[in-house]
Amino acid sequence: MTTHPFKAANILIIDDEPRNILLLQRILEEEGYTQLHTTTNPLEVEALYSARDFDLVLLDINMPQLDGFGVMEKLMAIEALRGNYPSILVLTASNDFETRLRAHKSGAKDFVTKPFERVEILSRIENMLEMRSLHNQVRQQNLLLENKVTERTQKLEEKANELLETRLEIIRRLGRAAEYRDNETGMHIIRMSKYSELLGRACGMSDDEAELLLNASPMHDIGKIGTPDNILLKPGSLNANEWEIMKKHAEIGAEILSGHPSELIKLSSLIALTHHEKWDGTGYPHKRKGEDIPLAARVVAITDVFDALTSHRPYKEAWSVDAAVDKINALSAKHFDPTLVPLFNEIIDDIVALKNQYSDANAVR
Repeated sequence: MTTHPFKAANILIIDDEPRNILLLQRILEEEGYTQLHTTTNPLEVEALYSARDFDLVLLDINMPQLDGFGVMEKLMAIEALRGNYPSILVLTASNDFETRLRAHKSGAKDFVTKPFERVEILSRIENMLEMRSLHNQVRQQNLLLENKVTERTQKLEEKANELLETRLEIIRRLGRAAEYRDNETGMHIIRMSKYSELLGRACGMSDDEAELLLNASPMHDIGKIGTPDNILLKPGSLNANEWEIMKKHAEIGAEILSGHPSELIKLSSLIALTHHEKWDGTGYPHKRKGEDIPLAARVVAITDVFDALTSHRPYKEAWSVDAAVDKINALSAKHFDPTLVPLFNEIIDDIVALKNQYSDANAVR
């Protein structure tokens, strides 16, 4: 008796002739196979096959009620759900090409013509069990590789997210560092960046664009780092010369943020340079006008002014929300984009909710 590693394989024998089943059972048992399951009723096959993971099916083609082709259709449907390798050995008295071709298309992996030789049937069975085993090994290796790739990808994504969050936090803190020079809490940039995200979405920005605006707008006044204290912190009005120096912070900020390929840094630089431009062309530093001003900067222009008006400063009291909104409406088509002002009015309740949530009183000092 030969030995091989498949003696405990689960084998299902399907044949409407009991004597054929008995013959196969005897041959296989003498060879040492121990897990043999049989049925003469093809209508029972679906339930039998669903209840157990069979390594091999020995299937007769010509059967009443449901022939071998019908049986294979049911087996293939079950294996499609399991994702297994269907191992079907067809036993048939028909040796014509059409039968073999149809059986192959139906899912058969090999054929044995009745009457069969003992050596041939055992050889075919062993070969098919080996093929299934190899397939399962490859499948298991593929699953392990997929799991490793998934795990590695997840770690890389986590690392990338961590790096992105670190960059964003640096940007926020740099923005707050500039803001602390004339705002003791630094909450202004948090509020106006969140206002900017809301207004960006209201004017049709995609989720990605609005999020980019949220993260870029905190750097709008980073150029104040280069403004002398005697000008930035002056409690009274600036004279003409001082005002010209003050206006330089837009170009200083753009220069600080220039030269990096990141979309976030490029947008931050653009906003720093252009958020003091005005719709009617009277802004600075380049007197850009109308839609020549980038949309992100037009959004920030409104949210920056609104928050500045409604915030307390050592040199002024906070305006009421209504007064600030009235001022913004009055400056529509002058300072501000006239298509954005009505949208700002529509979302003012959400703006106020954010203003209250991120008030200077809630800041960590």
